[in-house]
Amino acid sequence: MTVRPKAMISWSSGKDSAFSLHEVRRAGEIDVVGALTTVTENFGRVSIHGVREEILRAQLDAAGLPATVVPIPYSCPNEVYEARMGEAIAQAKAQGITHMIFGDLFLEDIRKYREETLRGTGVTPVFPLWLRPTPQLARDMIANGLETYIATVDLKKMPAAFAGRCFDQRLLDELPASVDPCGENGEFHTCVVGGPMFSKSLPVVPGERVQRDGYAYCDLLLTAPAAGRARAD
Repeated sequence: MTVRPKAMISWSSGKDSAFSLHEVRRAGEIDVVGALTTVTENFGRVSIHGVREEILRAQLDAAGLPATVVPIPYSCPNEVYEARMGEAIAQAKAQGITHMIFGDLFLEDIRKYREETLRGTGVTPVFPLWLRPTPQLARDMIANGLETYIATVDLKKMPAAFAGRCFDQRLLDELPASVDPCGENGEFHTCVVGGPMFSKSLPVVPGERVQRDGYAYCDLLLTAPAAGRARAD
């Protein structure tokens, strides 16, 4: 039997990392054995997405992935971010990890940054969704059963009312024409609560919507931490 290379996935809590996990598992060439996530320690929430850490851990439990949480401060200086991520990557490499999976779609500068950061570490970046046309990719995610909420909206690009909405065909139809269907330009960020990469759907409901620092956040709430709706498949 061929031994598959071991990988961690850079897990944002959103649809792109979730669908990347699904695609890698479907291909079967890499063994995904863990997930790496930055959490803003001041708030106990996934960085940028604003998702509560308890939802993050429920996601990874449903995905069957051990969590590696990297705490970073609010308004994290880049040197602090890179130092803490470097420690996490070194620990992963020591545990036999040879690949890191990212959900990036088409931003060349982000991909270049990932590649440069990992150069010389012995860990190879993998981009399963790279350059897939985002209008079709968004529809594919929905067709494959991803259950997703909009967690964060950039108010310079979208109205606050989109925060907390389900990522579905109706939402795609109503997005402003200037917004990428997958939000790859930072227009919005998401939180996945169900899909083929999970053993069960998470009982998450939208809570209060707040605005801060030019963004609208929907406070997604896990209503029953130990429970969830089992997937039929």
